[in-house]
Amino acid sequence: MKTFSIAALLAATTLAVPALAQGRTVTLSMTLKNYGGDGAYLAVYLTDARGALAGTLWVAGRKAKYYKHLGDWKRLSAGHTAGLDGVTGASVGEGRTLKVTADLADALFDAGYEIHVDAAVEDMRDSPSEIRVPLTTAGAGQSTAGRQFIQSFSYQVK
Repeated sequence: MKTFSIAALLAATTLAVPALAQGRTVTLSMTLKNYGGDGAYLAVYLTDARGALAGTLWVAGRKAKYYKHLGDWKRLSAGHTAGLDGVTGASVGEGRTLKVTADLADALFDAGYEIHVDAAVEDMRDSPSEIRVPLTTAGAGQSTAGRQFIQSFSYQVK
């Protein structure tokens, strides 16, 4: 199993602003299906209660020319990828697991925020909002199946 991690990513982003003094470490885990194609590009991000982009947690796949295939994330970010240094990694191969760790402010939990994962694979259909789950304390540890490329998604809170 191949694992990628990022810690304390959000210390300088808007995701940390709601409660600077309090935060929780969240580990998001995505296991891809054996879909018979190249490595997947994934965008892992949060939206607020209005559906606006609250922040990008991770982008798997380093070639920005393919980000246009991560449709919902690209639309919400208005294509601004300049601030992604340090939050990107290699694409994720089929059957592999991606783990992303971030510190999120307590105020984001149970407040209408959602975790999204967009997925795209070369020569296959794109899957915007492949995963879409509320960021809640009760949702921690629960597994969710993706629509096309992700077999299972879950998050743990510490």
